Amino acid sequence: MKLLIVDDEELTRTGVISSIDWQSIGIEEVLQADDGLNGIEAARTHQPDIVLCDVRMPRMDGITMLERLEDIIPDIVPVFMSGYSDKEYLKAAIKLKAVNYIEKPLNPDEIREAIIEARDLCLEKKRTRHNQSLHSIESASRLALLLTQPYAHAKESISQLVQELPLSISTSTTFTAIVLKTDTEEDFPFSEVSAMYMSVREFLRTFHMDCIFVEKRVQYMVYFLLGPAPGPAARKSIQDFFCNLYSRYTRFCIASGDTLTGISRAYQSYTSAVILLQNSFFFPAGTFLSPLHETASEKEPELPSSPENEFLTLLSDKNKEKTEEFLEKLFQHYNENLKTLPNQAKDLYYKLFRALDETALQLKLTLSDSQENLIDALEKIFSFYELHQKLVKKTEYFFQTANNTEEENSTIFLIKNYIGQKYMDETLSVKDISDHVFLSTSYVCTFFKNETGQTLNQYLTEYRMEKAKQLLADPRYKISDISSRVGYSDGNYFGKSFKKYTGFSPSEYRDKKEGERI
Repeated sequence: MKLLIVDDEELTRTGVISSIDWQSIGIEEVLQADDGLNGIEAARTHQPDIVLCDVRMPRMDGITMLERLEDIIPDIVPVFMSGYSDKEYLKAAIKLKAVNYIEKPLNPDEIREAIIEARDLCLEKKRTRHNQSLHSIESASRLALLLTQPYAHAKESISQLVQELPLSISTSTTFTAIVLKTDTEEDFPFSEVSAMYMSVREFLRTFHMDCIFVEKRVQYMVYFLLGPAPGPAARKSIQDFFCNLYSRYTRFCIASGDTLTGISRAYQSYTSAVILLQNSFFFPAGTFLSPLHETASEKEPELPSSPENEFLTLLSDKNKEKTEEFLEKLFQHYNENLKTLPNQAKDLYYKLFRALDETALQLKLTLSDSQENLIDALEKIFSFYELHQKLVKKTEYFFQTANNTEEENSTIFLIKNYIGQKYMDETLSVKDISDHVFLSTSYVCTFFKNETGQTLNQYLTEYRMEKAKQLLADPRYKISDISSRVGYSDGNYFGKSFKKYTGFSPSEYRDKKEGERI
């Protein structure tokens, strides 16, 4: 807590400061000023919690100073001191809700007791304001949630909350819904959510606007902006503010609904934002979609009736040039395509990934994850661009592997393919692998070492570590979960193994990859 002492007599100020152990009563910083005007300036700068001030001072007396400070720091707690028994001054002090009125000559014990009383009052004020703030945020969230439903369904509850909240809402108030989809699988901490909400409210005051907010399910956040209709410049500023704010926390896409007049039409603004957001998958992360958003004007190329079969044929023929043309046509077809649902694109891409795996299997190439992992990976992909790039990179790897690798011994291929499917199982053993290829353990170990130059355990460890590197490069996965995903139940042992393999601990490797992305 901070205490400001305001008195025109330096000896009085220094005497008060030196006579009391301020730390013992919870005062961490003691400031001073020599008159009312300087006291106001010091208060503006340092935001004290308590002010101990003389009544009579040159330029500006203590009463006038506290009257002005009430507008600057509403919760400041005053304690007056004076050498005069002036009833008028005393009345003014009481009016200003002064905790105490100490007469000079000052007694350190009296000052100490008065400051303790002021401290307790200040703490109570802060608790009350905090509780009021929490209640206000909760009520605003309930109202925002109700506005995501048709108005007629919750008319009475909406009216009641509007009366409770300190919001300026009339029949001419406009509402604009802003809906965010975030790239996170966990709720934001309440402290972060509250801080973001307060930042938005503070920013909107520039345009004489306000907002209410609710976190609707994990990943989705809804703001209702209310006030006068924002002009083009204001809309651009609001758009930039939201993008800058959320870019500090996560990847996102934002959709703004229509600006409509009257609280009964807030739901319509929300639904128009949701419709826009459904297509955010086809836009890059960080995109702000609005009713005025310009979409791609070029007519997208038509795809063949069975794209997955054409893709399979091109891969089987090892026709790299035609495959690249196919992928480019595919991207043009879906990029910023507002006619296609995200799940339709994901379904097709799943078939294309499976076509890659099937062709790789036929050609005895080891490429990728199991079917279950593929489904999981596709569900977590945030944007179409990310999905397409994943397919492009895997296709490039397919051709690189096919061109640079001689046809592998079928037994070696079966062993590697089996490890690629079972590496997550911590009980996977050399015996399991040898049983899979119907050979003895000793023969498989010798054969694999002669063919690859590695032991089976070396290859398995390397495979797991490379998978761990991929997962660590993705911030969505917790480090504590990655060890089990790559076949290690003991996180400490995984950490030691990873550092031995890469030279970095898992957390150091993640920090390194994040630094490379910045």
